[in-house]
Amino acid sequence: MTEQELQNHIIPRSKAVINEVKKVVIGKDDIIIKTLLAITAKGHILLDDIPGVGKTTLAVAFSKAMSLDYKRMQFTPDVMPADVTGFNFYNKQTGQFEFREGAAMCSLFLADEINRTSSRTQSALLEVMEEGAVTVDGVTRTLPRPFIVIATQNPVGSVGTQLLPESQLDRFIIKLSMGYPDLESEISILRSKAAADPADAVRAVASRQDIIMIQNAADDVFADDRIYRYIASIAAATREHPLIKLGLSPRGTVALASMAKACALLHGRTFVIPDDVKYVAGDVCAHRLILTAKAKASGSSTETVLAEVMNSVPAPKL
Repeated sequence: MTEQELQNHIIPRSKAVINEVKKVVIGKDDIIIKTLLAITAKGHILLDDIPGVGKTTLAVAFSKAMSLDYKRMQFTPDVMPADVTGFNFYNKQTGQFEFREGAAMCSLFLADEINRTSSRTQSALLEVMEEGAVTVDGVTRTLPRPFIVIATQNPVGSVGTQLLPESQLDRFIIKLSMGYPDLESEISILRSKAAADPADAVRAVASRQDIIMIQNAADDVFADDRIYRYIASIAAATREHPLIKLGLSPRGTVALASMAKACALLHGRTFVIPDDVKYVAGDVCAHRLILTAKAKASGSSTETVLAEVMNSVPAPKL
């Protein structure tokens, strides 16, 4: 990746995608940027929020702006793993078994309310996310590139929900919460809905090849060894903190490094600085930590404890 490619192609494409999504997801610029960072880092996104705040709208807008084929599945208790991966069925006319694709055979898959379905179905989705392929009756089929999962879950305690296991949470590169819009943003939403469906205004401003090129460029972003030491020190501090029972996993440190590189790239740099790590650390790390019973009893949250950890680890001077 050259400086010219960065300034003439990667940055304009990335900004164009953000601007298109902002047409329909109003007042949530930080969520839009971090979602694009996760896509750039080849990761999957978990949106934890109440219904009706725009999670599906966000996914549809990204699929349109990036020219990606998109599928959505509502995860209910009766959804089977084969619905996600696909299955073989017997065709009487040909006398042969034929493969019927599951919902995951696309570039951007919206898995809606994954914490309402069975553990078997969640495991099938987990395999697809990790491997980028589906295996049915011993035959492996590779999913298209890029492959992105945007999964949503309702807050624990909502009717019919259950906690996702830690191993599955760890597969998501970031966890975001959109929250309610502010007053002015909500007025803008009402105004835009009154005229026409704002999703119709989203244009395709990047191609599949553009997204792959941006992802590859993020891999080439340089990170000094002092940045890697900084990330590893943050992980070590979470594992040693008295209020944290389960600290950041090695997969989490890799995710933090990948997101920091994506952050540097979208800010027009070919190298990582400590501020890149700080910007994404909360969204990458918080959902991977498990607090002790003492921390929960005292009312501490993973976000506040993680903030303590970040403050305790000195950032390197490059």
